[in-house]
Amino acid sequence: MNFGIDKQTLEELNLLGKFKQGSVYHLFNHVRTRGAEKLLDDMFRHPLTDENEINARSGIFRFFRSLQLSFPFDVQQISLMRDYMDSSASKQAAMVLAGMHMRKILSSLTRDERYKKNIQGLHAVIITLNKAYEFARSIPDTDHPYAGRIMEIRGILDQKWLEKLRRMDIYQSMSVNTIAFYEHLLKAKHFKEMENILQFIYETDVYISVSKVAADRGFGYAYALPSDANVFSAKDLSHPCITGAISNDVKMDTGKNVFFLTGANMAGKSTLMKSIGIAMYLAHMGFPVAAANLEFSVREGMYSSINVADNIGLGYSHFYAEVVRVKRAAEAAASGKRLLLMFDELFKGTNVKDAYDGTLAVTDGFSGYSQCLFIVSTHITEVGEALDRNSNIRFRYMPTVMEGAHPRYTYKLEEGITEDRQGMMIIRNEGILELLDAGGRP
Repeated sequence: MNFGIDKQTLEELNLLGKFKQGSVYHLFNHVRTRGAEKLLDDMFRHPLTDENEINARSGIFRFFRSLQLSFPFDVQQISLMRDYMDSSASKQAAMVLAGMHMRKILSSLTRDERYKKNIQGLHAVIITLNKAYEFARSIPDTDHPYAGRIMEIRGILDQKWLEKLRRMDIYQSMSVNTIAFYEHLLKAKHFKEMENILQFIYETDVYISVSKVAADRGFGYAYALPSDANVFSAKDLSHPCITGAISNDVKMDTGKNVFFLTGANMAGKSTLMKSIGIAMYLAHMGFPVAAANLEFSVREGMYSSINVADNIGLGYSHFYAEVVRVKRAAEAAASGKRLLLMFDELFKGTNVKDAYDGTLAVTDGFSGYSQCLFIVSTHITEVGEALDRNSNIRFRYMPTVMEGAHPRYTYKLEEGITEDRQGMMIIRNEGILELLDAGGRP
């Protein structure tokens, strides 16, 4: 089963983007090797949906964090080994030997570099295999979630032929026959094992780099529960990409599967919603999360409506684009899937009366899908008052503290529904009315 998430949700939560400053991917992308970057990208694009697999990966990240390792491999040598393994070679030993002799002759008669590259590649293999052997042996033999993988790699590296290769002196001249012999072994007979070693190195790169980010930023780890538990419970949750972000406790469950969030504009509602969505996504990846601890039920997907824009190409107004977005979310919920659905300031593209009616009706309707978790935010506080009869809605708000005529935002959740209304005060504080009065006078 694949984790369902669409392009808009990915963009609203700023999850992907290798070169995108402020993205969650950019935050964790400190890997050293090309293969690790591909692995990291695959992890981001394919969250897990089995609680056992999630907890297993999370356990590995915890383990690597406890070891506090630095990446032990030479990146240049790994790159040379990768190029060496990717270069073509015959599966017939005699053909490999004949080709090697030919490249040797050409290297002395012309500027053909292939023979030299063969030697460099084999040297890189020897260096990298020895690093892998030392690293695998340095990992404690105690019971840990990566023990099986370590034993697998040790088993490969302990093979007699590979031990003999590892012990070769790369500073001594190698015969053409020796170079050809090992090229045939590495690229034909034992290619899969060499790929396994390289994959292990890439995994190590990801586990070390991601765990270091977690340690540097004080991130915690999530624990996955079966989907039918229908829980999201986070302690000290914050936005991972905001330095010094204020943390909050957030809880949703079957009895309170709707999180209704009110607060003034700029009070922090959108950021909190994004923090929850990012945490849920990272948790499904088995990655560290910006929370002291987090327990969650596995979801089949996630759907957000935070920064809906109009669509000129389709002739959609902002309001109609919102309606289409909500319709798609409703269809997803009605399909019976267990989802996390997030709606920020519903129907802000229309008048206040319609926004009130629409937010009330949609929230009330969605609350009936007990297999899903919902977050709805609005600054139309009257909606919350009308929904107070619903027993499965948890009401929280982001307060505004007035210091004289100036608002201050705490970004800390409080229980209940806010009555803050500072819109006109902010307009006055910015001197807009005075500017308009002055400009309108002859």
